[in-house]
Amino acid sequence: MTTTQSVPAPGPAPAAAPSVAPKSAKPQRGWFAQLLLRLHFYAGVFVGPFILVAAVSGGLYALTPTIEQVVYAETLRAPASDTQLSLGDQIRAAQQYAGDDAALTLVRPAAESGRTTRVLFADPSLDAGVSRAVFVDPATGEIRGDLPSYSSNEELPFRTWVSGLHRTLHLGEVGRIYSELAASWLGIIALAGFGLWLVRIRKSRTKKDFVRPNRKYRGYRKSLSWHTSIGAWVLLGALFLSVTGITWSQFAGGNVGVVRTALGGTTPRVDTSLDGNAPAADEHAGHGAPATAPSGEANPDTFDAMLAIGQRINVNASQVQIEPPSAPGQAWVVKEIKSNFPTEADAVAINGSTMEVVDRVDFRGFSLLAKLTRWGIDLHMGVMFGFVNQLVLFLVAVGIAWLVVLGYLMWWRRRPTRTSALEFAKPPRRGTLRGAPWWGIGLVLLGAIGIGVMLPLVGWTLAGFVVVDTVVGWVQQRRAVANAR
Repeated sequence: MTTTQSVPAPGPAPAAAPSVAPKSAKPQRGWFAQLLLRLHFYAGVFVGPFILVAAVSGGLYALTPTIEQVVYAETLRAPASDTQLSLGDQIRAAQQYAGDDAALTLVRPAAESGRTTRVLFADPSLDAGVSRAVFVDPATGEIRGDLPSYSSNEELPFRTWVSGLHRTLHLGEVGRIYSELAASWLGIIALAGFGLWLVRIRKSRTKKDFVRPNRKYRGYRKSLSWHTSIGAWVLLGALFLSVTGITWSQFAGGNVGVVRTALGGTTPRVDTSLDGNAPAADEHAGHGAPATAPSGEANPDTFDAMLAIGQRINVNASQVQIEPPSAPGQAWVVKEIKSNFPTEADAVAINGSTMEVVDRVDFRGFSLLAKLTRWGIDLHMGVMFGFVNQLVLFLVAVGIAWLVVLGYLMWWRRRPTRTSALEFAKPPRRGTLRGAPWWGIGLVLLGAIGIGVMLPLVGWTLAGFVVVDTVVGWVQQRRAVANAR
């Protein structure tokens, strides 16, 4: 992984000891691979801890949809029955339990027999973005549970805690910097590693060692073999997690939104305003967005009528939610919330006074980019293909975490041991751009600027790498001159 920098032998006089390699008159072959190696090294060393934490917490989060079904089984399930109460009666049972001060925000009817209906209320005693969910047996009206519920994906306390750990380390907005740094650099490190993989596999006589570890190796070569082969298997998963993770980020996420809007990839949303002013859509509401604002008074019997109208228009999935108006002059919304494949996200807005449909959105009408965004989010959250989706995400996360550990292990094993047992290995040799053609240098600079603008945290940390590298080079140069004397 690393190459020890050699110090030139001293000449007859101090001035004859060169401190830096002379600039080559002709472009040198292999300069780009050396640049990738240096980038892979520095980014891995400095950003590795952030990626490790994100991978471990993300791997745990990937399994939470299934864990949640086990932990809250008594709340989420009810005895199967061929009959059930009207939606209005179920809501009244939840309201009676929650109290007169509870403001109803939305309802998710039981998707199938043996499941509970989820009735959400605004609760000022809970944190911002958290609702109070009351779970009702649709057959008897029995209250099966009362839990805080976070985001439009209605995460329950366990998944909420893991999600907060993954997104912010429970440090609030400041903690979001960690996850954005990890997501932004993960794809770059993966691509740099893939470039090195391509260069080395072309020159190697044992190409199979690049897709499966060679167990005969020992020491550094063993770590490198495992690092290389695991990296090849998790590459696509790492790139996917990086790209989709960036869309939730604090700084780069806004840039991604601008690009998507310019390309016509904005996720459609029904116009709930009865005067024609549509609200803004938020396709990331399932992973950290606040809950819907309180609606105030809503007749429980109206929910049955709204559901019937939605089913007559375009809402035909088993998993739906019904939202009463969040403010005067707003329409009711009935929409599909089926995240597993095939995705169903049709929605309809209904005037509560006239019972007329004022707007509708059909998933088949989404642009390709909007569909890809929705599918990417659902895959990232482990809900599109159920447990199989979650297991693949978990394995990719474990692979990424192990790559970070192996990277540090290689760094340690490449250290020189003659001078000090605690001395670290040196980074790959510097000066690679001096052997690049003029157009290569130009492309590298343009690429660095473009990435820095699109991914601000990458730009700032990349500048930090350059500063650190410059200082290290200056210190080495001073030592070389001193030794030459």
